[in-house]
Amino acid sequence: MQVMVELSLYPLVDDFIPPIAFFIERLNSYEGLFVMTTSTSTQVSGEYPLVMKVLGEEMQRTHEEVGQAIFVAKFLNFDAMQSRKD
Repeated sequence: MQVMVELSLYPLVDDFIPPIAFFIERLNSYEGLFVMTTSTSTQVSGEYPLVMKVLGEEMQRTHEEVGQAIFVAKFLNFDAMQSRKD
């Protein structure tokens, strides 16, 4: 099963751009993920277990490195084969 996550990061620090850019850069380094960034959010899609594992690890890393940060996410599951038939 595939999942698409629309994710926004709000670091609660004065210099908030570098943590956001670093988070997106790390997401883009993973094989098997499709990452699309807009001005307000980043969409991450791929196989459900991989996406959830990567997001869990990278969100934890952000919290450890940045401190206080807010993540806002929307999750959409879908079957890639069914989507191609429609």
